[in-house]
Amino acid sequence: MEKDFKARLSALTETIDGLKVITLSALQTLEREFNLSRREAELAALEAGVLPRRYLRSYGTVGIEGQIKLLRSTVAVVGLGGLGGNVVEALARMGVGRIIAVDGDTFVDHNLNRQLLSSEAVLTQSKAEAARARVAAINPAVEVVPHSTNLTPQNMETILRGAEVVVDALDRLPARLMLQDGAQRLGIPMVHGAIAGYVGQVMTILPGDPGLHALYGDEVPAQGAEVELGCPAATPMMVAAWQVQEVMKILLGRGELLRHRMLFMDAEWGTIEVLKMGP
Repeated sequence: MEKDFKARLSALTETIDGLKVITLSALQTLEREFNLSRREAELAALEAGVLPRRYLRSYGTVGIEGQIKLLRSTVAVVGLGGLGGNVVEALARMGVGRIIAVDGDTFVDHNLNRQLLSSEAVLTQSKAEAARARVAAINPAVEVVPHSTNLTPQNMETILRGAEVVVDALDRLPARLMLQDGAQRLGIPMVHGAIAGYVGQVMTILPGDPGLHALYGDEVPAQGAEVELGCPAATPMMVAAWQVQEVMKILLGRGELLRHRMLFMDAEWGTIEVLKMGP
């Protein structure tokens, strides 16, 4: 079968600027002929040095080996609102193979101004299930494991099992600290993001780092400045983009993380600062 697959793959392969690629329709042909899932077909093509054309615009940054690594990776996104919806979307388009999507909430109409997973058609529906449906429509090679429940110290180990990175896309400060403490216990890097009005912040916290405790201390109010400043559409997009880049750096082992540093962005005044946090 392997010999037959490689021969068929070769027949369906195209070349773009010296790079071997396979179109989506040709990949679907391989799925049908060899009874493969989309992820199995993509991985088989990549391991043969053929890039699914859907990832062509990521190739210069990610490469073949990087794309294989992404398809075999698991990322947990906790909170599926303004930040989390954008993070899930970008991870799926990059081809991260497994996304653990966690949120016990359902959509209401005031989510519509900024939450990518929301629409009038899904009001009152589970955000976690909406994440699964959205990703299935974008990239069937990506598996979404939905958890329509809030993360707690009691269920965290079970829900986050297998995650190589966890993304903090929550909107309650106590829950953020709880997530960081749990990720630390489980040895999982956490990418934090928060927004309020025109401003946002991003920081990557590795096991053993003080992280949010250095920023907020141990006693925090339920919510931050977003209660007064609101959450306009563009701010979560801005912050989620940086969070996804941090996830990519962790998974691919490249670049300099925002570790012990917090990126603070103010879109109203057009300023960006990097604040030293911890050692």
